[in-house]
Amino acid sequence: MTGRLLVATPALTGEEFRRSVVLLLDHTADGGAFGVVVNRPTTTAVDAVLPDWQPYTTAPGQLFRGGPVGLDSALGLVRAPGDDAEPLGVRRIVGSVGVVDLDAPPEVVAPGVAGLRIFAGYAGWSAGQLEEEVAEGSWYVLDGEAGDAFTAAPQDLWAAVLRRQGGRLAWVASYPSDPALN
Repeated sequence: MTGRLLVATPALTGEEFRRSVVLLLDHTADGGAFGVVVNRPTTTAVDAVLPDWQPYTTAPGQLFRGGPVGLDSALGLVRAPGDDAEPLGVRRIVGSVGVVDLDAPPEVVAPGVAGLRIFAGYAGWSAGQLEEEVAEGSWYVLDGEAGDAFTAAPQDLWAAVLRRQGGRLAWVASYPSDPALN
């Protein structure tokens, strides 16, 4: 499932992942899965943590909460146009989306990328755990678009991804955040 989106179903009500969209960066049957929540910007500017990278970040230029694990670590996600060789300091995950080495000088990496987001923490699952959560109805596993991780409106991404699926999932996009108020 590497490179696909996990979109929380309305059944997933825990505050950490409620209405979240996770880009899976790695998934293996025996090693588990790991990704970042791409629709949870924080109020912290990137320069509070990685000042050298701030000028290169995609608006809104804030640090994103990538998940509940390793909140003291940072991960950079980039959009590298073209299907050619990987830009210096970038490892492609799927298509034009890749992970950037944040120890590399930003001025060397920046010319080869068209978008950059910095995430504090990540989401992780042990072997078999994600498959169980999908089977129990916690996640929709959907194809993403290259711009999903860099959208100008991350707070609207959950509904936008569901709407573009059409059919039943498009209806889920309008599911009230609190069904008791419906």
